[in-house]
Amino acid sequence: MRNARNLFEAAKAIQEEVTRQTGPPEEGLRAGTQSVILNSVVRNTRGYIESVSNQINGAYEKGWYDACAVMVRRLLETLIIECFEKHNIAGKIKNSAGDFFYLRDLIDRCLQESSWNLSRNCKQAMPKLKDVGDKSAHSRRYNAHRGDIDPLLRDVRLVVQELLYLASLK
Repeated sequence: MRNARNLFEAAKAIQEEVTRQTGPPEEGLRAGTQSVILNSVVRNTRGYIESVSNQINGAYEKGWYDACAVMVRRLLETLIIECFEKHNIAGKIKNSAGDFFYLRDLIDRCLQESSWNLSRNCKQAMPKLKDVGDKSAHSRRYNAHRGDIDPLLRDVRLVVQELLYLASLK
């Protein structure tokens, strides 16, 4: 019995050393859950959208709620740009140097755009997602908790799904 236990401990130590030496895979690990964004919502869109969605889910499942909120913010920004680009009106969301506006202005332009009609719920949700993402990204004394993210889970799905359809990615 003692030899088996020693063997188990040795194997565990070797595995931990291998993991420490090699680190995680180059492109990261797959999230074990789909707690924030269902894979079916983003599957077959764009690789970078699928990757950010995976990171959102992974951060949430690990309890890294600031990271989750910041990645939701990033996905929101990306999807708004995708919508404008799909409709060949990206110039409406760029400054004179050709750079995309900051998220606040992207949301404002998205809400005002006449090329599409956002649902009332989507219009109400986007500023909420931005707010939590901004606090997590920019406030030194703010740390997001699960209670900050959980009330937004339906909003995340709604906004992501609606913008993916507007961008003709679904």
